[in-house]
Amino acid sequence: MAYRRTERVQEQLQDKRNRILQAVRAVVAEVGFRGAQVAMVAEAAEVATGTVYRHFPSKGELFAEALALNAGHEVEVVAAVAGSDGPAAARLADALRVFALRAVRAGRLAYAMIAEPAEPEVDAQRLVYRRAFADVFETLIEDGIRNGAFPPQNARAAAACVMGALNEALIGPLAPEARPQDSGAPTTRATIDAIVAFCLQAVSARPYARPSHLRSMESPS
Repeated sequence: MAYRRTERVQEQLQDKRNRILQAVRAVVAEVGFRGAQVAMVAEAAEVATGTVYRHFPSKGELFAEALALNAGHEVEVVAAVAGSDGPAAARLADALRVFALRAVRAGRLAYAMIAEPAEPEVDAQRLVYRRAFADVFETLIEDGIRNGAFPPQNARAAAACVMGALNEALIGPLAPEARPQDSGAPTTRATIDAIVAFCLQAVSARPYARPSHLRSMESPS
């Protein structure tokens, strides 16, 4: 007779798996993906290193799944705000602000999720959740276009630009540096306000008409 895991054993295995994934989040929040080692995750989860590898064949797969779990929750939070009642512009502003505030509060973890060099599996998972966030913003922009809150535009491209503004201005190498008087603390409120204002202005502006001299330069000779 083939061996079948009992329900109790299955629950224990799932509990260990969940503890390992939560431990990844805690370790990465402290030292980032580059500093995190499987042994550190095992210690935080209170399991043997071999147990981690029994659940996850490689470090890359482990970190990618942990990232997907955390990112999935973040997408749900932003999507709930975007799908609430109210004008499209107000919902977009609220969704942008929630994304930014949660990223700032997450600190080291947000940098790891968004920008830190990591294994290929992690990079692939980043693309998945970035697309998920962009889909949320794209739906919001399309709603605003239908209701006349935003002018006609390529909503998919606009949503990608919004994601670029969020990631680069919050976490990327071009993110505003702290002022000397702040003793190293970034001016997060002012930065977030500037990002929200920029994104709203971008999707609300009247359509851009290329000057005639540029159109002539783009035409084949």
